[in-house]
Amino acid sequence: MSLFRKQGSPSDETNSKSTLALRINVFFFSTFVIFCVIIIRLAVLQFVEGPTLTEVEANRDTKNVPLAAMRGSILAAGGEKIAYSTPVQSLYITLTKEYLQQKTDKTTRVTDYTPEAKAAVDKLAADLVNKFNELGDKSEEKLTVEQVKDSLDLKFRKYNGYTPRRIKVGLSAKEVAYFMEHKDEYPGLEVVEENVRHYDKDKVAVQTVGYVKLFKNSNSLGIYQNVLNAMKKNPTAGLTYKDDEFVGFDGLELQYQRELRGQNGYQEISINPQNMAEKIEKVAPPVKGNDIWMTINKNVQLKTEQAITDQLRWLHTHAVQGKTHPNAITGYAVAMEVDTGNIVAMASMPDYDTNAWTDGSISKVLDITNYQNGTITPYSSGRSGNNFESTVLMGSTIKPLSVLIGLNEGLFTTSTWYTDRGITSFGKAGHETSVRNASGHVYGGMDPALAIEHSSNVFMVDMVGKRLYEKYTSKGIDVWDKYMKEFGLGVSTGVDLPNEFLGRINYTNLKAAGSAQAALVYASFGQQGAYTTLQLAQYASTLANKGERIKPHLVSKITDPSGQVVKTFGREVLNTVKMDDAYWNEVKRGMNSDVSAFDNFPYDFARKTGTSQQSARGVLKDNGVFIAYAPRNNPKLAVAVIIPEGGFGSNSAAPVARKIFDAYDWEYGLDGVPKKSLQQNQSAAQSGSSAANGTTGTN
Repeated sequence: MSLFRKQGSPSDETNSKSTLALRINVFFFSTFVIFCVIIIRLAVLQFVEGPTLTEVEANRDTKNVPLAAMRGSILAAGGEKIAYSTPVQSLYITLTKEYLQQKTDKTTRVTDYTPEAKAAVDKLAADLVNKFNELGDKSEEKLTVEQVKDSLDLKFRKYNGYTPRRIKVGLSAKEVAYFMEHKDEYPGLEVVEENVRHYDKDKVAVQTVGYVKLFKNSNSLGIYQNVLNAMKKNPTAGLTYKDDEFVGFDGLELQYQRELRGQNGYQEISINPQNMAEKIEKVAPPVKGNDIWMTINKNVQLKTEQAITDQLRWLHTHAVQGKTHPNAITGYAVAMEVDTGNIVAMASMPDYDTNAWTDGSISKVLDITNYQNGTITPYSSGRSGNNFESTVLMGSTIKPLSVLIGLNEGLFTTSTWYTDRGITSFGKAGHETSVRNASGHVYGGMDPALAIEHSSNVFMVDMVGKRLYEKYTSKGIDVWDKYMKEFGLGVSTGVDLPNEFLGRINYTNLKAAGSAQAALVYASFGQQGAYTTLQLAQYASTLANKGERIKPHLVSKITDPSGQVVKTFGREVLNTVKMDDAYWNEVKRGMNSDVSAFDNFPYDFARKTGTSQQSARGVLKDNGVFIAYAPRNNPKLAVAVIIPEGGFGSNSAAPVARKIFDAYDWEYGLDGVPKKSLQQNQSAAQSGSSAANGTTGTN
C-alpha cells in the first residue's frame, strides 16, 4: 500500500469547491451590503436632507432683496396726520455682468475691471446724469458723474454684488416715464416706490410721537438686535430689513414699530457663481403698515405747549415775591382722563421740529439736546438754567397721600385736631432737627383736611412721619414704599412708551437721610421722592378714582390700510387701593389750595400746589409742582405740571394747568358738554334769527 495519496483525489476537489463557494457567498453578501448602504444613503438624501439641499441650491441660484413698505401714519384723536409717509420713486440699478467684467494681473495679482466694463460704467453714469439734468426738477441739487459712480459701489464696500444700488431718490414724473419706457437700454434698472417720513409742522407732541432712524444706525436698540438675529436664522424675504430702511427709534414710532412698518416686499434676483446678479426673476410688492390713532387731542396739545412757553417767558420778566426766575427754561405737563386713562396732552418743552432730521443726519441729531420726552424721563429731555432735570421732588403734592397713609394706618382720625405752631423737631434729645412751614407760617388749629389745604409741614412730620416710625421703627420705610408704589410713585405707569423712568427714591438711602426716622419725616412732606410728570398725573388720577390706578395710554386704536379697525385699547385698572370712603372724602376736601390762576374757573375742583427745593451752587432754588383734577365730585380730567426753577407751584405751574383745563373744557367739556359746540349752536341760532328778521351784518 502506498503511504501517499495521488494528486487530484476526491477530497482535494471537495475542499476546492468549498473554498470557491465561500468566496462566491462572501462576494454576493458584500455586494448586497454595499447596495443596502447605497439605497439607505439615497433615501436619506431624498427624504431627510432633500429639503435642505433644495433650499441650499435655490439660495445658490437666487437671492431675495427686500423692498421697503410704506410706513403707516400716526394720527391725533381727531384724525389729523401727525406723522405720515409720502411715496417717492427711486432709481435702482442691479449690477450685471456688463459692468463687472474683471481681469487679473498674473504678476502682481491685482484685480481690475476690463476696459469694456469701465467704458460701460462711465457711459451709464454719464447717460444717467444727462437724463437727470434734462428731466429732473430744476430746483434740486444736481448729481455728478462721480456721485453716480460712487452710488454704484463697484468695490463692494457697502453692498453685496447682487444688491441693487440706489442712484436717486425722488424721481420726477418725467424721469419715471423715461426710465420705464427705456428700461431695456439700462440692464438691471428698476424704478422702485419708496417713502419719505414727514411730521406735522405745528410740532405736535414731538417727543411723544418720536422719530425714525436708518436701520443700519439703530442696532443699539434691543428690538433691532433681535431682528438681526432672526434675519440670520430665517432670512424670510418679507421680514428682512433693509440697511437704508427707516425704523422707529423713540416714542410711538418705536413702541409701535411692528404695526407701523408693514411688511417688506422683495426682488428675487438670479446670481452667478461669483455672487453677482444675472437678472431680476420676480418682484413681490410690499404691504403698507397700519395706522396708529393717538388719544392726544391736537388742539389741547398745542394749547398746552403754548401755555408752558408763555409761562416760562412770563417768569423771566415778572417778579414773584420780589424776584424773577430766568433759569426756568423748561416745563412739562400731562393731562389724563380719569375715567378712561386717555392721555389728551403730553408736553415736554422746549421741543423741536422733527422734520429737520428725518434724513437721519447724525450732526443734526447732536444739535438737539432735548429730543427725549421729559414727562417720562429726565435723560436728554432738557435742563433748567442750573441744570435741574425734569424729574423733581414732589414737595407738598405728596401731602394728600401722607394724610391718607396716616388715616389708613390709624395714626389719627378724620376728626383729630392738631395745633400747628409753625415749627417742630425730631431726633434724639439734644440732637434734634427742626422743620418749619414754608415762609414760617403758623396755622394754629386744624384737622387733616385743613393740614392739606394749608400745606402744613409740621402736621405731616408730627402726625405721619414720626408716628409711622414709632409704630414700625425702621420697617416704616417698607410700609411707606408700599403705599407709594400702589399710587404709581416709583413704579412704571404702564404707559405705551419706551424708556420710562421709574422715579428717584431717596427714602431708602438711610445713610444720606441720617436715620430711618429722618427718612420718614422728610418723605412725609415731599422731600424724599422725585417722580416724572406722568407719574404725578397718574397719582392725581388715582386720588380722583378713590384708589383705582388706571393705566395711561396714548393710542386708542389701530387701523389697517383700508381703514378697518384691527385693535382697540380701553380702560385698564392696574391695581386698587382699598380705604374707608371717609378717608377719600377728607383728602378731597383738603385739596383746596388757594390758587389765583383759577379765579372764575366755572368748576369746583381738587388741587394741590407743591414747591420742592434743590441746591444750585449752595443756594436753594424752588421747583414749581402742581396736581389737580376736575370736577371735584365727578372727576373727568387729572393734570400734572412741573416747572423746574419756576418758584412756588401756585405761581409757576398752576397757570399752565388752568389753560389745560380750559382747553379740555372747550374740546370735550369737563361736564360732558364741549363748549365749542355750545358756541356753534349759539352762532347758528343767531344766524337763524337774523335771517328770519331779514337783517344783514355791517362792518
